[in-house]
Amino acid sequence: MRILVIPDVQVKPGQDFLFLRWVGQYAVDKKPDVIVQIGDFADMPSLSSYDVGKKSFEGRRYTDDVESCHEAMCYLTWPIHQERTRLQQSKRKQWNPRMVLTLGNHENRINKAIENDRKLEGLISIDDLEYERYGWEVIPFLEPVTIGGISFCHYFVSGVMGKPVTSARALVMKKHMSCVMGHVQASEIDMSQRRADGTPLLGLFAGIYTPYDEDYLNPQSNKQHRQIWMLQEVEDGFAYPQPISIEFLRNKYGR
Repeated sequence: MRILVIPDVQVKPGQDFLFLRWVGQYAVDKKPDVIVQIGDFADMPSLSSYDVGKKSFEGRRYTDDVESCHEAMCYLTWPIHQERTRLQQSKRKQWNPRMVLTLGNHENRINKAIENDRKLEGLISIDDLEYERYGWEVIPFLEPVTIGGISFCHYFVSGVMGKPVTSARALVMKKHMSCVMGHVQASEIDMSQRRADGTPLLGLFAGIYTPYDEDYLNPQSNKQHRQIWMLQEVEDGFAYPQPISIEFLRNKYGR
């Protein structure tokens, strides 16, 4: 089994989403068995509690956030759906990857907004993002999903306070199985841990996949690796992670 992992994207209004078309084209070329988007596909800046009152918050609209999410998702999934249709019409070997999206804390801003203001109930919903319409199996926020013996979640918690695990090694040591998560900007791999029977374990912080810097970070912390991942040879709860950089994808598909 091969699993393509797409880290946090955090799409916003006004961005050019061509970089997501590259991922769709790469998926078509490599035809993984499973595609996982690890959450925070939509940024939902209009619901950010951190920016309220700041100049940067002015002019933000929920409808714009939702519209940009749909546009970005079309860029990502269009090559995949086109290839599936082509194979069906030509009666060739079919490719029907399982597509899994684990909701992130940015999508969960919608639920938090409703909790904080009950007048919004029935007016806004995560269903507005319509991820299922694009072929995704949607996993609720913080609910892990296990594929090939590897657990995926937007982030895994440590302790009763529910804080995110702080390192790839801690991730494996806390959860006692191979795990992949997003949420943090930095990428990190740990393959130092093993089960009692000697089977190796994988801990992966998938990082980010976006060409855009974040306003809330400084010039140094914005200098992160930006990539997708192909988990190769997925078997018995382990895989070999292969990063595919945004620069590689731009050079190959950005014409």
